[in-house]
Amino acid sequence: MTIQIRHLDSAQPDFKQRLETLLAFEASTDEAIEKSVAAILHDVKHRGDAAVLEYTNKFDRIPGGAASMAAFDVPQAELQAALRALPAAQRVALETAAERIRIFHERQKEELRGFTYTEPDGTVLGQKITPLDRVGIYVPGGKAAYPSSVLMNAVPAKVAGVAEIIMVVPTPDGVKNQMVLAAAAIAGVTRVITIGGAQAVGALAYGTATIAPVDKIVGPGNAYVAAAKRRVFGTVGIDMIAGPSEILVLCDGTTDPDWVAMDLFSQAEHDELAQAIMLCPDADYIAKVEASIHKLLPTMPRAGTIRTSMTDRGALVKVRDMQEACDIANAIAAEHLEISAEDPQQWADRIRHAGAMFLGRFSSESLGDYCCGPNHVLPTSRTARFSSPLGVYDFQKRSSVIFVSEAGAQTLGKVAAELAYGEGLQAHARSAELRLRPAA
Repeated sequence: MTIQIRHLDSAQPDFKQRLETLLAFEASTDEAIEKSVAAILHDVKHRGDAAVLEYTNKFDRIPGGAASMAAFDVPQAELQAALRALPAAQRVALETAAERIRIFHERQKEELRGFTYTEPDGTVLGQKITPLDRVGIYVPGGKAAYPSSVLMNAVPAKVAGVAEIIMVVPTPDGVKNQMVLAAAAIAGVTRVITIGGAQAVGALAYGTATIAPVDKIVGPGNAYVAAAKRRVFGTVGIDMIAGPSEILVLCDGTTDPDWVAMDLFSQAEHDELAQAIMLCPDADYIAKVEASIHKLLPTMPRAGTIRTSMTDRGALVKVRDMQEACDIANAIAAEHLEISAEDPQQWADRIRHAGAMFLGRFSSESLGDYCCGPNHVLPTSRTARFSSPLGVYDFQKRSSVIFVSEAGAQTLGKVAAELAYGEGLQAHARSAELRLRPAA
């Protein structure tokens, strides 16, 4: 199986334009999907469980058709049974990953503490941090199962102190993935409901007779799920609308080219729209990586997906030096950024925009996907310029705390009144002035 991978050179006069064309990705809005999702959400909002039951039986092809929503609830005992039945190696891997994810996110929690300070006149100002009450986690089902997504979404919510974590996961043809159920048991998910699609998003957002509405919905899904999350935002919070997966490898030419080729494959195998790019100043090394790509591609079970992804959206880019590679990396703002070099830290110091950085040749992106500890839910489509990985902070909110002393009101009241009169808001001004002491 051959592959035609694009070559770019930063010395080319039209390089910037060609790079922009390569990076350009707009999730085309499919009018049919949008129309269908709008109808499903409207139906769920107004008919509740009856609509969810109807759509789930239809879209997930539930054998015999479930008679009630109760059929979709997975008891905690079943989650624990799935965990006990796992092969020992799988259970150890899940538990090790979960523990590492928990430890990392506990560190985030330590940094997210409230504060107060007292001014000389006795006024106390501060910030109180509280967890969300109830969170919904969407876990994809169908063609593939993602127990790692369960851990990455549920563990930070648990660390943040979320009281109820409701997980929805579609089970096409009624087949439940045991690793997904086991991961839910390990992560401490409160409730698992085997529903999916836009109807699951609607049920979480609006609530039904059997499903309490959540405060926020997190987790990836297909085009219908993404469209539904966009539509319910505002009624509930959402984490992000994720685009196709991305990897950008900055390489100085000292890493085994087979390693780099496989790292590029690790994201290209996700999806035909995934993007895998390498930046390197060494033309001979780029040729070696290309040779490795051709050599290793036939050994991949998902070779067809990799081939399409790398032909359509992949590239091997010749740059002047590693400094320029860092500048280009900041412009790309990739989801996953590997710096595969002798001294990766010197180049990492130059990076401002990346979802996650993997430093050194032994830090393969795949380790971050599963078990390093930092979250694998990352900003895509250049949104790393202004957004961050999923974390404890996504499951908490901040409230301002204001206690104004009588003495403080004498100073602040005059300031507030002056500004309020300037804005034409007399009630605001009078509210502040009523608390001023009469002039001596």
